[in-house]
Amino acid sequence: MTDTTGRSSKRKPLWLRCFQGLMSLTILTVIAACILLAYLYTTSLPLADTDRNSRLLDSQGQVIATFSAGGKESIPVQLDHISPDLIAATLAVEDRKFYDHFGFDFKGLGRAVIVNLTRWDMSQGASTLTQQLARNLYLSHEKTWTRKAKEAIYTAQLEMKYSKDELLQMYLNEIYYGHGAYGIEAASQMYFGKSAKDLDLAESALLAGIPKGPTYYSPYNHMKNAKDRQKIVLDSMALIGKITPAEASKAYEEILALRPESQRRTVEAAPWFRDYVRQLATHQFGISEAVLEHGGLSIYTTLDMHMQQAAEAAVNEGMKNSNGLETALISMDPRNGHVKAMVGGTNYVGNQYNHALATTRQPGSSFKPIMYLSALDSGQLTSTSKFESRPTLFHYDNNRKTYKPKNFGDKYLGEIDLRRAIAASDNIYAVSTILQVGADKVMDLASKMGITSELKPVPSLALGVSPVSPFEMASAFSVISSGGQKVAPVAVLRITDAAGRSLYEAPQAAPVQVVKPASAYVLTRLMEGVFEEGGTGNRVAKLIKRPVAGKSGTTNTDAWMVGFTPELSTAVWVGYDKGKAISTQDARRAAPIFAQYTEKALENVPPKIFPIPDGVVSAYIDPASGKLAAPDSPDKRLEVFVSGTEPKETLSGQNNPQASTPTDQAERQAEKKSWWGNFKRWWME
Repeated sequence: MTDTTGRSSKRKPLWLRCFQGLMSLTILTVIAACILLAYLYTTSLPLADTDRNSRLLDSQGQVIATFSAGGKESIPVQLDHISPDLIAATLAVEDRKFYDHFGFDFKGLGRAVIVNLTRWDMSQGASTLTQQLARNLYLSHEKTWTRKAKEAIYTAQLEMKYSKDELLQMYLNEIYYGHGAYGIEAASQMYFGKSAKDLDLAESALLAGIPKGPTYYSPYNHMKNAKDRQKIVLDSMALIGKITPAEASKAYEEILALRPESQRRTVEAAPWFRDYVRQLATHQFGISEAVLEHGGLSIYTTLDMHMQQAAEAAVNEGMKNSNGLETALISMDPRNGHVKAMVGGTNYVGNQYNHALATTRQPGSSFKPIMYLSALDSGQLTSTSKFESRPTLFHYDNNRKTYKPKNFGDKYLGEIDLRRAIAASDNIYAVSTILQVGADKVMDLASKMGITSELKPVPSLALGVSPVSPFEMASAFSVISSGGQKVAPVAVLRITDAAGRSLYEAPQAAPVQVVKPASAYVLTRLMEGVFEEGGTGNRVAKLIKRPVAGKSGTTNTDAWMVGFTPELSTAVWVGYDKGKAISTQDARRAAPIFAQYTEKALENVPPKIFPIPDGVVSAYIDPASGKLAAPDSPDKRLEVFVSGTEPKETLSGQNNPQASTPTDQAERQAEKKSWWGNFKRWWME
């Protein structure tokens, strides 16, 4: 017989075996959990629906707009650009413990699971903010066990891969607020016409309550429901100590200034620029509409949002009470051609047509600098060249045709030089110039400067009768600002797909020297006179605290101000769509828009003088005769010339080859009598 007594006595106690089994199970569970967490951490999240929309980024890499189908409006913003009241209200009503949990509210989840298992349905939920984000980014809203499991996985991955602030920012940029508005910035713009950073407590509480039921709690659809929900949000904030009960009551009683329903459409930042980039992508870069809207592209642009906002503010201010009048502003960096700001009209919601690209508007006298640059560069004109400003019948085409232009208001100035002609915008002087230079030469230079519209070789070309676009004018004036160098305008720097692969890279084209640097500088100095006493832009000179050059232009239907600093070349146009005549008052709108924009856009940039190139000389001249001024002349004026074209004869009638000197030396000699010389000496020394 086998003895089993000893073997039985060696068996481990039941409690010890249970403990060991439990420990083994715990260890295995921990190992499995670690493996699962490692897998979740190293596994990429699926491509979110919103990530399939292409993003438009500004020059600093910030998202300014999206390309999407289905009327979805989305304006992503950084968390620090959202009102703290809105953030507090959202957390109070959606997820009070957001910063304390790891994506799951286990107490609420357990309660919901018990109810769901009892009823065998999915009617109860306990979604945290992160779970809602996972659902909105990656899943449908059907209530199934499979979807719940995927939601849990994606929630854990989101919590692993992003900080709490990043998750909150993603949530507030993604959540739906009704009427096609996704994200708090789009919602804030639509409901209240303001940025999310400017929302007050009452507005924040109202918006924070909408995502629970965007249709049911819409203040446009059901104001009572919206107010009831607002009260719940405010009471929740008071309950957790974010505000006092008194503040909650005051906010609830506040009368909300909702935008009228007719104006509630949200507008993304720089909408005309966005449309322009879409046109470039689909027509020039070979990207289809489908890929643009669903390919998850990143489109890196040259737009400067500070300058864009300055442009929009200047247009809004300058076009008040405009009664159907339209406008356009286009601004680019003359040094590299980068488009910095674009406004294509008065109101994008009412009219999406981009007037900045319209090639149907006559530039009027703003075209004259292109002609004068041709004359200066060919040596046929200098700063002191004179023509008679009087009613004149001009003959051209071998005397077969005649042309009789008029000055504005029938004002004629007699014999004047080029400086006076530019400042006063004299038409007789301009036609005299083009007949001397030749319309074909002017057209050739205009083409090299960026004018692509068709021009006609007639004397009236000097007065800007051939239609061009504001975009072309800003590009052409860039050549003058950059010392005669032409750089092709650039709006898109590069485009990458969802995987980061390059689809387009802007070519690095070298600048082309169109005219001599000295010619461009001399014209620049003459165009600065437009903003001085007697110039057509003098009335806005006090708004600009930096060196600026430009030219106004007016026709029966159009008003222009095109000008530049060393950093920006800008064209502003004002007029009606259907060619309706503009009033004198309306014609005066363009210059203030230009001035306000230029100063605001460059408020963080120190003023700079236009650099003086080689080949420029300065000389004191007698304005009446155009000759070199005598040493004791009481009316002498310091003028600049392309070297070799300066006058050699003094007013006394004797040659004086030493009368002209390099520009820097002559201007230092003039420092006691020239405020401009004083300014430049102070700035450069």
